[in-house]
Amino acid sequence: MESLDVFEVLVRENGEMLTSFIGSSIRQDSAIDDIWQESMITAWRRWDDYDRDRPFGAWLRGIAGKNILAWHRKRARSAVSCDEATLEYFSDTYAKLNQLPGDTFNEKLNALRACIESLPENYRETIRLRFEDGLMPAALANKQSQNVETVKKQLNRAKAKLLDCITRKLAPSIVVPAE
Repeated sequence: MESLDVFEVLVRENGEMLTSFIGSSIRQDSAIDDIWQESMITAWRRWDDYDRDRPFGAWLRGIAGKNILAWHRKRARSAVSCDEATLEYFSDTYAKLNQLPGDTFNEKLNALRACIESLPENYRETIRLRFEDGLMPAALANKQSQNVETVKKQLNRAKAKLLDCITRKLAPSIVVPAE
């Protein structure tokens, strides 16, 4: 397979993940697009530097991380602060996500959405308030008229249920051959 063909396949497999990674620390759609494109141009220019024994997604996140930091430096008053430690945390999270079964980032995201919908209402609402609305446990406890420790336990239980559900949904089916 030609080098360009391999690059295109890897970009298709990792493009949505990269968009999500960039969006983790930048909220402007146009900036996300610009950084994505710049990251792809850099990746193509540095294609010969890519170690094919390592995950392509992690390599792309490294390139994008440098572009994200440069973007934040140019806009020192950005609404979302970002540093190398934050990007490292995001990159590690995406690396763990990539280890889950499933062929594509979208397949994993769809499994997550379905699993969230299958949660009991109280867990689903706690997850929504925490991760969609960005409320921290103290604010969540206040909003739900609950103790902070109760909210933390609910979050931990909900995340455990989500992990179990996603793992089951994405696990490859085991086919037992007929004897």
